[in-house]
Amino acid sequence: MAVTLPDLPYSKEALAPVISAKTLEFHHGKHHKTYVETTNKLIAGTDMENADLETIIKKSVGDQAKTGLFNNSAQVWNHTFFWNCMKPNGGGAPNGPIADKIKEVWGDYRKFAEELKNAGVTQFGSGWAWLVLDGRDCKITKTANADTPVAHNLKPLLTIDVWEHAYYLDYQNRRADFLAAVIEKLINWDFVNANFK
Repeated sequence: MAVTLPDLPYSKEALAPVISAKTLEFHHGKHHKTYVETTNKLIAGTDMENADLETIIKKSVGDQAKTGLFNNSAQVWNHTFFWNCMKPNGGGAPNGPIADKIKEVWGDYRKFAEELKNAGVTQFGSGWAWLVLDGRDCKITKTANADTPVAHNLKPLLTIDVWEHAYYLDYQNRRADFLAAVIEKLINWDFVNANFK
């Protein structure tokens, strides 16, 4: 199989109480797994059978005949990236090069955190909130459904999943509380700095 389900970079219990083990069991073990399985079914026997995810995404974006393939492959990529954007005892103000960039663009961390949270809160329906590099510019953006910055030549630095399956078991309809908790307690700034380089 060209596409595989990666292990979580921590135990299912490691992000509690912000994200429960039960949520991760469903989110990683069912939703992410299904996107992987569906992507593999859709690429079987095609010229993309052995392609990497970014190639599959870029070759299927905007092609109505490949909408299912784009949606599933992009969701595999987004979720794999999302798991790495978090770690136990993460969050809060960053350090390193990304801290300097955030200060340069937003003035201070609190303003940045509020804008990132707002991007997730105001994403209508399912989607993602992102911190991306657009050339040398650092900006916050959001995408609907499975869409990903990878498809639009932007470099993702950080994402937060705002599909209901990311938070509903723990937060019900309180998406803003979920976003605030992830930002304050889980962001893996080491991963963000690695992407920023």
